[in-house]
Amino acid sequence: MSDHTVLHIRGRVLLGPEEARDELWVVDGRITYDRPRAEAVGVTGWALPGLVDAHCHVGLDHHGAVDEATSEKQALTDRDAGTLLIRDAGSPADTRWTDDRADLPKIIRAGRHIARTRRYIRNFAHEIEPEDLVAYVAQEARRGDGWVKLVGDWIDRDAGDLTACWPRGAVEAAIAEAHRLGARVTAHCFAEAALRDLVEAGIDCIEHATGLTEDTIPLFAERGVAIVPTLVNIATFPDLAAGGEARFPDWSAHMRRLYERRYDTVRAAYDAGIKVFVGTDAGGSLAHGLVAAEVAELVKAGIPPVQALSATTWGAREWLGRPALEEGAPADLVVYDDDPRADVRALAAPRRVILNGRVLG
Repeated sequence: MSDHTVLHIRGRVLLGPEEARDELWVVDGRITYDRPRAEAVGVTGWALPGLVDAHCHVGLDHHGAVDEATSEKQALTDRDAGTLLIRDAGSPADTRWTDDRADLPKIIRAGRHIARTRRYIRNFAHEIEPEDLVAYVAQEARRGDGWVKLVGDWIDRDAGDLTACWPRGAVEAAIAEAHRLGARVTAHCFAEAALRDLVEAGIDCIEHATGLTEDTIPLFAERGVAIVPTLVNIATFPDLAAGGEARFPDWSAHMRRLYERRYDTVRAAYDAGIKVFVGTDAGGSLAHGLVAAEVAELVKAGIPPVQALSATTWGAREWLGRPALEEGAPADLVVYDDDPRADVRALAAPRRVILNGRVLG
């Protein structure tokens, strides 16, 4: 289909949780609600903004950085699942070349992970000591697209369990520097220990957040810190725990406890008013294209379906500063046969994927 084809989307166009229209048009790759004079190709169904995966790693697999062909395959898998906007939460690969591809999802990059020496997955991160944290945060803030990714906790082999990676003063200085440079900061955190220092230091988001407790949930709510639970990744905790049982029994038991209370943790966070967004953690050891499964997991945790849907559409795009289905916005939308507000499982079967105004699936 030509890049200049005019489209007429008919059925129900979901502009928000409660706001819908009967139709929109796509002209020159952008959305309009004014009927054009040109003849249009019709597309019918339930239309949503392109889905958001707010924790995804294009250019990464479990060994580290991958080549461009593999990165392309990852991005296409996400696109065909309806994910048209990705917050890449850390990658050692340079994926800037994808910005020139109108057929690939748009990526908001957080640069490369920043971790403590020998305290993260090999080949993933810059591995540094606290005295270098500010400099590396500044470097990645300049390289990224308004985000920086820290590794907030990881297994400490001497302690035999998850512990915080950074002293309070180091994260305070690093987050202040990121904010000075106009970047937001997020951090990988499985456990409890690092959360209070990170939040009180001014962090903007926590990934996974399985260590939230009744003591820290009010602090997150008060400071407006969002979470991206990645429940499809947390489902792997029992297997991880089994693999580490012999060497690190305390860590294994801790991982199992975090897993067992995962749904209660997410629901308690949502009930407290913490913003929850959809992220799959694809690209390390997890497959791409799991955005619909993550939305279903949030619903299983007790988040109302429409709010779980917003966590990958309207709400997520607003949080990331990207448009949804507004007049003049890039025509990035997904069309379904059924109303995903009634049953989020509809997200697993996109009827049409439209990116930059082109029908791609």
